[in-house]
Formats: sequence, C-alpha cells, structure tokens
Amino acid sequence: MPVNSKAIGKTYDPTVYAVGREKIREYAHAVGEINPVHIDPQAAREAGFADVVAPPMFAVVYAGPAVIPAMFDPEIEMNFAMMVHGGQEFVWGPLVVAGDEITTTATVKDISERAGLGYYIFESVSVNQRGEEVCRGTWTNIVRGV
Repeated sequence: MPVNSKAIGKTYDPTVYAVGREKIREYAHAVGEINPVHIDPQAAREAGFADVVAPPMFAVVYAGPAVIPAMFDPEIEMNFAMMVHGGQEFVWGPLVVAGDEITTTATVKDISERAGLGYYIFESVSVNQRGEEVCRGTWTNIVRGV
C-alpha cells in the first residue's frame, strides 16, 4: 500500500507538561545519570540553577506525549505491525529545570516512500513558560513493506 502524504504539514493540539523534581530524579536514576545537578536541589542551586536540571534526553518525557497522537492519527495510515523506530534527533535550547511548564506541539514534517519503505517524520517543538524553545525534536519511524 503506498504511503498517504496528504497529512504533511498537519499540526496537532499542544500538550503541556509540568516538570517535577521527583520525575527528573527518577529519570536521572533510571538512565544512570550521576551529576548532582540532576539529583540534588542544593547542588543545582550552587551551580546557578533554580532547581534540579533535567538531563537532555528527558525531552522524550515531555515531548513524547505530543507526538503520540500524530503517530496514531488515522489520516497518517501508519501500519504499526510493520513499523520500526528509525531515530530521534534533538536540538536543545535553555535547560529544563524542575518547576518549568513545557508546551509541545507536534507536526507531520514528511511522509515518503523509498525502496519499499515508508518514512514518517514528525517534528516536536517544546517551549517553556517564558516562551523559550527548549527543544526541537525530529522523530522518524520506518514502515516496512509499503
């Protein structure tokens, strides 16, 4: 079945994520991050931050929920039984700290077919409560047998 590229450019409702200290700590422990600025509020303050700092890949936690509705949109027609994770790329802005409120919007950037593979590329843009872009993500999914 050929890919349906009609949804390119479609933007989805934003999601809002309130960044909590314990979520940052849990994430840091889960990924083996031992830098004290990610775990200890005092160490973070001594380093000049308002609270603990989210490790960079914490972006998946606050941005992922915005991308999921795009991936499951029936208009996209993605065959999940044949899908593999193609990759993620992020460009970070100001650091995210506990207490931030991150709003993320997802857009369908491209849907294409090459050599029998469907490429579904989504972009997420995350901004903090001050309107600063904290992260821009590219999420690539590959569907075999299109």
